Order: sequence, then structure tokens, then C-alpha cells
Amino acid sequence: MRKRISAIAFFILIGSVYSWACTNFLVTKGASVDGSTMITYAADSHSLYGELYFQPAADHPEGATRQIHEWDTGKLLGVIPEVAHTYSVVGNMNEFQLAIGETTFGGRKELGSQSGAIMDYGSLIYVTLQRAKTAREAIEVMTDLVEKHGYYSSGESFSIADPNEVWILEMIGKGEGEKGAVWVAVRVPDGYISGHANQARITTFPLNDSQNCVYSKDVISFAREKGWYDGVNKDFSFSDVYAPVDFGGARFCEARVWAGFNKVAEGMDQYTNYAKGLVEYDTTTNYATNRMPLWIKPDKKLSVKDVMEMMRDHFEGTELDMTQDLGAGPHALPYRWRGLTWEVDSVEYCNERAISTQQTGFSFVSQSRSWLPDPIGGILWFGVDDTYSTCYAPMYCGITEIPECFAVGNGDLLNYSETSAFWIFNTVTNFAYLRYDDMIKHIRERQAEIEGKFIAYTPAIDQAAKLLLEKQGRAKAREFLTQYSMNEANNMTADWKKLSHYLIVKYMDGNVKKEKNGQFLRNEYGLPASPDFPGYPEWWYEAIIKSTGDHFKVIDGASH
Repeated sequence: MRKRISAIAFFILIGSVYSWACTNFLVTKGASVDGSTMITYAADSHSLYGELYFQPAADHPEGATRQIHEWDTGKLLGVIPEVAHTYSVVGNMNEFQLAIGETTFGGRKELGSQSGAIMDYGSLIYVTLQRAKTAREAIEVMTDLVEKHGYYSSGESFSIADPNEVWILEMIGKGEGEKGAVWVAVRVPDGYISGHANQARITTFPLNDSQNCVYSKDVISFAREKGWYDGVNKDFSFSDVYAPVDFGGARFCEARVWAGFNKVAEGMDQYTNYAKGLVEYDTTTNYATNRMPLWIKPDKKLSVKDVMEMMRDHFEGTELDMTQDLGAGPHALPYRWRGLTWEVDSVEYCNERAISTQQTGFSFVSQSRSWLPDPIGGILWFGVDDTYSTCYAPMYCGITEIPECFAVGNGDLLNYSETSAFWIFNTVTNFAYLRYDDMIKHIRERQAEIEGKFIAYTPAIDQAAKLLLEKQGRAKAREFLTQYSMNEANNMTADWKKLSHYLIVKYMDGNVKKEKNGQFLRNEYGLPASPDFPGYPEWWYEAIIKSTGDHFKVIDGASH
């Protein structure tokens, strides 16, 4: 599958500086309320347009090939043999409920390039979704592709889920003069959740448990050859050797995993210092000693709504709370315009990098359900723009068309479209950034209503599709699910446009228009009632005076 040059993200490693992007959480059957497996993904990039990609199933003649274009740039990397049959793929989920997400961790810069390599991380995902039915099969396909054709990207963590299992695969190339990659994949234990966010997280791993862990035959010996490891095999740590965690890896990346875990489990405060970037190291091995576990058990089983909410966080209620410092301004804005770091008097400081961020192109929560037929069991809950204020619409994995609001080519980053969900949602959020604490309440209320309706409808839609499949065949069921997914997504976008109209009327020019019973008020003569002029909070005025002294002081009263 080939997308236009707008790409999943620009994850370019330049020395030790990353474009910190993307967050994944992984939920096993035993950790979910209904026995679903779930993974999440936020494609965060300042250069990504939010669209939903679709590739129909297809048969290919013997000897067919496919071109591989780098996912981030569109650059032609090479050609590989095509398989006889490829599966239908909606976004990051295929027709067998297999879902794959990723985050880039970069790792050792010596391993960041490989001349002649063909398979980049994005192509690995989408080629694999067209060729694999299960998570284990996906791992085999991905690792076989890089072994045969070389690995073009830097270090990656992949989330891989089917209706029964959830796996993390971490991979890094072998650098110049070598071919392929070293890698390790571990199965998340049932009843547990995991996460990753641009920092490699697999440390030590079982060497003799192929049911729960598989790895490249040279994952340890390659490090020995390079002089990066000389200990015993059982103590080998993939992350600490190939992508050691530092301040940035903890503060900008692992902190997001910590924040998500913190929403669903007690006891995460013990890792606060680590999330703040205060990494402690073993003096002998130089391994980080205070990092978080790879997986945790949530305090309660999680619903799909709970998992959506894990993707909505600005560190609220923690020491990193982005609404509480002066940078949030007078309206508690939990966003900071990039760059990620900045200097004052030659001292470097940073902005926080939260799960919810303004530059998200699209995000999803995949839900794979083993008790339903594949076209019905898989739902890709898909949204565009900032995760905190998006709505996740249900895109069943069996659909055969994409809603107009998510369609590739319906607008782009330089061309506004009135029917594009990406542009409509961005219209709302970018206006809300001006008076965030007031406007976000309306956004979250409408979001809860829309997503609540989708979730409430799901059992009935499942049942109707199942009856159609049993009585009239798979094609009829997929047609029904396609119409449902398309209608709901397009209607959601229309509703969001109405929300944008409401917000501009209510909050225009920094004023707040009066309402009663859902109607804007008029005076006794039918004209709009005078709006409120809420001004700024007292602490903001105090901060201004502290900064400017008597500059704004009124002398001898003010008559105007």
C-alpha cells in the first residue's frame, strides 16, 4: 500500500535529538471488561494530515512485485515480491482483526542507517497487515521481511494485537555494512497492560520460553561483536544496550507511559522521579535501575472508553501538570508551541511532552473481539487531531469503503475542506486554545455524548451484522457495517461543525454571551443581551504587575 507523501510522522534521528512522537498502550483480554484485546496509537506529527487509509483484498499473479516507498517521505526504496493474496486493511487493522501500531525510539546512532535496505517501519506495518492473520504470524512476517530485504529505519517499538494475544516487538537495524535487524518480541501476560512512547522498553527477557518470547538469533551476539555487551546472556537488556534511556527518553517519552498507567493503577507515584527524567544507573552495568515495569495490572478491568481516556492526558494532577505553571497562561492551556526545548541565559529548559498534543494527525483505539466473526469483531475507533478533544468513531474492520470525512484526498495540510474531519476538528481546537478552560468544557461534553452513543449502539450493530452474515452472507454484513461506519463518522463531523459555530458565537472577541436553557439571551427589544466580560484571573494580573512594575498603573483615576 502506498500513501501520498503526507506520512505517519517525521521520526528523524539527528544525533541524539528526536522528533518525540506517538504513544501506544496495549491491553490484553484479561485486562478488558469484555475480553477484547486493544492497542492505541497516536500519530503525532507537525507534517501529518489525518486520513483513514484503505486497501481492499486482492489476488496477484505469479511473479508480481510491489514497490516499497519510505513511509515518511515517499522515497522509492526498492521492490519486493508480492504474495498471491493480500488481505483487506482499514487504517491499522486488517480483516482478521489484526492491529499494529508503533513508536520510534531511535537508539544507537551507529545503527540508524543501512545502505541498500528496503523495508522501513511504516511499510513493515502495512505490508504485514496485508499478509498476516495473527500477532505471531505478523512477527514472523515482519522479521522475515527485514532479514531478506534489509531494515531502513532506526529503532522501533511495535504494538501487535489479534483477538487473543498482544505482543510488543522491538527492533533496531544493524547499521552500515550489515543487513537486517536485531529484535526481540514479548507477549504481554493476560490480565496486564503495557505501553511504549518513543523509548525502547524491553530490558531482560526469557531466553527459553518461545510461547511468550521470541528474538533474533544474534540479538545478543551482535552486541558482543560491537563491544557493547560482555555480560552473561541472561542479564542482557535490549533497551539498555541498544537504546539506553536518558533524561529525554524518560521525561519526554517514558513519562507518557507513566501518565497512562497512572490513570488506571495505584502506586505509579514511586516512578515520579523517573518520569521527571531523574534516571538512576547501576555503576557496573550502566543499566537504568529505577525505570518502570514493562507491564502492570490495572486496578480494574478496562472498557474501551477507559482506554480512550488513557489517550487523553496532560499530566493533570501530577508534578508535571501542564495546566498549572505560568506557561499555561490565564486560561489553563495545557499545550506549549514547539520547540520542545528552549534556552534562557545559555541554560536549556524543556516543555512537557504529554500524551495529548496539538500536532496529532490521527489516533485510534483498536478493539479485537474473539467471540465475533472477524468482519464484525474488529473495530478501529478512529479519530483525528488532538486526542483530548477528538471523537473516536467506530470503523469496523470489515468495511469496504471509507467515510468522506476521513477519505484520502479530501483536503490536505495546505487545502482546507469543509467535509474533512481533520479540518473541522482542528477548527474547533485551534479556536478553543484562545480560551481553553471555558471552551474545553463544551468540547468534552459533546465528545462524551457522541462517543457514548457509539458505544451504546455497538451491541445492537454487532447483533444485526451477525444476523445478516448468518442469513444473507458475509458480503451483506460488510455492506451493512460499511454504511453504518460511514454514516456515523460523517454525521459526527457535521455535529462537530455545529459545535464550531456555537463556540464562535459564544466566545467571539474574548466575551462570553449569556445563555438560558440552551438559548442565547436577548433583551426586551429582541437584541442580543450584553455579553459578560470575564477578563483574567487575579493571579494573572499579579504576574503582569510583577513583570512590569508601574507600567500599567492608573494615575489620578480613569474616566474612560
